[in-house]
Amino acid sequence: MSDSLPSGSSPWVVAEQFKPAGTVVNIQEFGQGNINSTFLVTLDVVTDQRFILQRINTQVFQHPQLVMRNIRTYSEHVCQRLQTDTCQRRWEVPRVLLTPAQQDYWISPDGDFWRAMSYIETAQALQEITTPDQAEEMGYALGMFHHLISDLPAEQLADTLEGFHITPQYLQQFEQVQDTQVELTPEVEYCLQFIRDRKQDTDILETAKAEGKLQLRLMHGDPKINNILMDTDTQQAVSVIDLDTVKPGLVHYDIGDCLRSGCNPLGEETEQWEMVQFDLQRCQRILQGYLAVAQSFLTDHDYDYLYDAVRLIAFELGLRFFTDYLAGNVYFKVKHPDHNLNRALVQFKLAESIEAQAQEIHALIQSLR
Repeated sequence: MSDSLPSGSSPWVVAEQFKPAGTVVNIQEFGQGNINSTFLVTLDVVTDQRFILQRINTQVFQHPQLVMRNIRTYSEHVCQRLQTDTCQRRWEVPRVLLTPAQQDYWISPDGDFWRAMSYIETAQALQEITTPDQAEEMGYALGMFHHLISDLPAEQLADTLEGFHITPQYLQQFEQVQDTQVELTPEVEYCLQFIRDRKQDTDILETAKAEGKLQLRLMHGDPKINNILMDTDTQQAVSVIDLDTVKPGLVHYDIGDCLRSGCNPLGEETEQWEMVQFDLQRCQRILQGYLAVAQSFLTDHDYDYLYDAVRLIAFELGLRFFTDYLAGNVYFKVKHPDHNLNRALVQFKLAESIEAQAQEIHALIQSLR
């Protein structure tokens, strides 16, 4: 376990503020998140033996109280839906744990912002897709997530990350740092040219929203592979976790992100960026799983912009990684100075592969309508 936290922010101290009952017997670092610090807490009790403890990165989430309000609104709504929904499969929602003062967060003497969530047992995060069935389950998970909140008005949740998944705004951030003095390696030149060639196409989804073609709904914001929990026995999706970015937005950003994450067999951390390809078969299975649940609320215009969502999100994430590289790696956690550059190269190569298969992806979407 990490010893890098200040003593007042020790997870052992913080866990005492949230534990439902019993004594804390073990705490260990948990997950592979790029933003928050996450720990798994174990208690000496029979039921609810474990829970998730997190220190929120308030540089990223500058209004963490609103984040918690959003999560509670979402989870309470979905729990009510699950009581009346006819779903025949297991589906679970992380619950917010409260302090003795009935607060959904605790601020340490150091000023760190902490929260606790229930732990979903007999389930594990999907780290990579290795079978077609897993791809379909990933799509089903996002479809179920959207389905269960499709009747929750978007205005009931705060926009806790203004500009998040607004690609033109990320382009503006890039333009503010693009003249940063870095070595113009072939990889850096590739990224700069890639952005220049596509900068005119970044507003397609936002324009469609402004024209009323796409509706403002609620989105997850980060439906990548390792935010999908799979039942360890049935290998079926049972939950979507990491709810910090649940907010009003376009479901297209979620669909695009899900496909971006799920259809890259080499993964976003690969160093073989030149070998990255968008897997069309995985795309088909993910969309089949998603539409099996989500077709009830999608409109014709929603289908019209699915390809643009897939292409744009890969480009957007590459743009964000490259911008952070130029800015000195201030947003995403990195393991070495060129980590964000490598991540950007992976996403740009993926976007390139998506563009090369545009005709096939359009035909696939048409066949599933």
